[in-house]
Amino acid sequence: MSIIIKPIITEKMSGLTEKMNRYGFVVRMDANKVEIKKEIEKLYGVSVDSVRTMRYIGKVKMRNTKNGVNVGLTGRCKKAVVSLAEGDTIDFYSNI
Repeated sequence: MSIIIKPIITEKMSGLTEKMNRYGFVVRMDANKVEIKKEIEKLYGVSVDSVRTMRYIGKVKMRNTKNGVNVGLTGRCKKAVVSLAEGDTIDFYSNI
């Protein structure tokens, strides 16, 4: 199974990509920075300068219904922001 789950394509990440050559990915919870760096270099053929990771825990959500209070959790995930070497780019839209 791959370490990289999917790329993050939002307005905020697009701005970071244009200004600072950084790309965001949702990765597996047990992946570390070294594994993420190797996987990105292997998948996209670029050289990675640095990897920053952040873990998002699931938040408790409550909803009142006529049967009572429903309590649940939102999904948890881990995100990685990857800085590429100067001159390298990743094109997410090339194989659509």
